[in-house]
Amino acid sequence: MIRKIIHIDEEKCNGCGLCAEACHEGAIDIVGGKAKLVRENFCDGFGDCLPNCPAGAISFEEREAPAYDEAAVKAAQRKKAMEKRMHEVHAEGGCLGSRMMVLHKEAAPEQETAPVSIRSVSRLNQWPCQIKLLPTQAPFFDGAKLLIAADCTAYAYANLHEDFMKGRITVIGCPKLDAVDYSEKLTAIIRDNDINGVTIVRMDVPCCGGLQRAAETALRNSGKFIPWQVVTISRDGRILD
Repeated sequence: MIRKIIHIDEEKCNGCGLCAEACHEGAIDIVGGKAKLVRENFCDGFGDCLPNCPAGAISFEEREAPAYDEAAVKAAQRKKAMEKRMHEVHAEGGCLGSRMMVLHKEAAPEQETAPVSIRSVSRLNQWPCQIKLLPTQAPFFDGAKLLIAADCTAYAYANLHEDFMKGRITVIGCPKLDAVDYSEKLTAIIRDNDINGVTIVRMDVPCCGGLQRAAETALRNSGKFIPWQVVTISRDGRILD
């Protein structure tokens, strides 16, 4: 499509980097000591970078260019903000147990043919997993299917990893032990990330109703319409519904 987009005169550019800092969308990088428009689909054509260029190296032009991709820009901004926060946590010497981590797992062998010694494989895909410790935004939430599970389900249902955690981002909690309402944090996680589905796994005990209600409230308050389901586990390890 033909649209307005910035043009950078590399002969005039002194490589100061002020334009890259001014570009909130992240369309400009400093490459080889010069500013370059490296992501044309991130340039909105408003020109916030223009008044910040002391060399007068930036101007507008109309030419063939990909359409402005607002969704991609927002995803990149979230990722950058989270990476910054992760760096700050490490620099501050934050709690090792709550530092974010994506857990990369090698593909597990087929359960039916694998030797007994390697049949059980962890399907936890991120750290932390406790609702109280989780940030409301993280790269591992983007495009994720979310599993909201009561703590006890992992002990009552032996195959939780393969049947429910596999391919999902797992968040766990117990409203009775934590004595908190998880709905506010769960709302933010669902609202502010690209969550593609929610599965709630609870026990058949009254206190687990608090976890289910918090998740259902979060789904309503997020303003999104995404597929979700509730699975109840009996205390003797059976799926009840």
